Amino acid sequence: MMKRPIIAVAVALGAAMGAALAAGAQETKSYDLLFRNGTLDTVGRDAALVYRREVTSPLVPGAETRDSGHVMLSFSADDMSMVELTLKQAGGDRVLGRFPASVGNPMIMYFYESVIRDMAEAAGGSPFYIRNRVKEALGSPAETQAGQAVLNGRVIPTTTISLRPFESDPNRDRMKGFDDLVLRVAMSDEVPGWYVSLIAEAGDARTHAQVYRSVLILEGVGDTQ
Repeated sequence: MMKRPIIAVAVALGAAMGAALAAGAQETKSYDLLFRNGTLDTVGRDAALVYRREVTSPLVPGAETRDSGHVMLSFSADDMSMVELTLKQAGGDRVLGRFPASVGNPMIMYFYESVIRDMAEAAGGSPFYIRNRVKEALGSPAETQAGQAVLNGRVIPTTTISLRPFESDPNRDRMKGFDDLVLRVAMSDEVPGWYVSLIAEAGDARTHAQVYRSVLILEGVGDTQ
């Protein structure tokens, strides 16, 4: 089974930051919410944030088994200024990346980069092209909606930002259903790490069949074991 390290995430984030800084105030408001600084400041250094990831990708046999599991964010034992993301599965653990804690919760970077790679694998397109369209969407006005979510039996207020990176793309008809990809991130001050859920969905408008779904949902705070 192929294992795919997420090493290019920090590079992709840096490029996206440049695009956002070049945009106007209205556009950067959404970006600043998505890539909020200081979101790990209140998380105990001996704690871990645990997210459940579920992947559905009919065009890639085996993707669900390979990529679904629990993603754990924990502070590095040898350097508390760094955090690590680890995919925990029944067959063993896979380190996804190591990031400075000062920049905030890297789950947002892992989410976008994994969707980019998943789309490139399923639709056969260039990850560089897909990444550039996502970067452009991050620097454009986005759909923002206030709402609520339930975490551990408690109702919390949320802000959800939705991006549609290929809505006006001239190559939509070649994307095997990913042309209507929607990226939704729900955030709240009421949860550790800021992110409540990160969801990507795509479906074929002609057949109404689901082409892709990736869900990351915060399950809570656990220990580092």
